[in-house]
Amino acid sequence: MKKSILDTFLNKIEKFPLWIKQIIFIKLSDDIKSHVCEKFLKENSDNIFSLYKPTLTFKGSEELQNKKCGLDLNTYNFLEYCGNNCSILEISLNTFLSMEEVAKYFIFCVEQNYIERPENKEIEAMAGFIAGKFRTGEYFKQKGVITDEQLEKAVNLSTKSQKKFAEILVDLGFVSQDDISAMLTFKEESKKRYVLDYNTVPEGKNEFCNKEEQYKKEIEDLKIENEKLKKRISQLLEIVKNNDRNIS
Repeated sequence: MKKSILDTFLNKIEKFPLWIKQIIFIKLSDDIKSHVCEKFLKENSDNIFSLYKPTLTFKGSEELQNKKCGLDLNTYNFLEYCGNNCSILEISLNTFLSMEEVAKYFIFCVEQNYIERPENKEIEAMAGFIAGKFRTGEYFKQKGVITDEQLEKAVNLSTKSQKKFAEILVDLGFVSQDDISAMLTFKEESKKRYVLDYNTVPEGKNEFCNKEEQYKKEIEDLKIENEKLKKRISQLLEIVKNNDRNIS
C-alpha cells in the first residue's frame, strides 16, 4: 500500500519559510472565496467527503479476499484502500481516479454493503451528488437541509417554470445562492484526475492505467499493420508497372 501522497506534499509545504506560507495562505483564501466555498468549509470542516475514511464490512472483507463476485479491478482496489484506513482523497490520488469515479465506487460499495454506511448524512449526500446519483434538490434533502414537502413544492414549480431547478430552490428561500454555487463547483472539479506530486505518479494498478497501456499497444500494433499494408501496396504497384512494361 502506498504512502500518503497528501501527507508528503503537506510536509514539504510545512518546511517552507513563513513568508512563503503566508503568500500561499492568502492566495488559497482568495481562491476559496472566489468559489464561494468559504462558508461551506467553515460549517462542514468535519464532514468533507474527500477526508472521509470508509470502513470495510465483513462482507466487503470477504469479497476482497475471495473475489467471488468477479468485480472490476478498480472496485477491489477501492476496497483494498478502505481496508488500509485510507481517506477518499488518498484513494483518488493513489489510483489516479477522479473524485467523481471514486464517489461512484463509494456509492456502489455502500449499496452492496461492502463498506459501512456513513453516520453523517453529509458524507453520503455529497458522494451521491458527485457520483450523479442525486440531483441538486435530492442532495439537499438527503443532507437534511430541505424536507420532502419542500422538495415536492420545488418540483411542482419547476414544471411550470423555465428557470433551472437550483434557481427555484433559491427563489423559495430553501437554500442560498452561495450553497448552490459551491456545490456546482465541487461537482465540476470532481471530474478532474489529478497528480499532486509528479515524483510519485500513481503506478498502473488500476483499470484506468491498464486500459491506457492497452490502448498504447493497440496503437503500436496498428502502426505496424499500416506499415505492412503500405509495403504490400508498393509491391503490388511495382508488379503492375512491370506488367505494363512487358505488355508495351
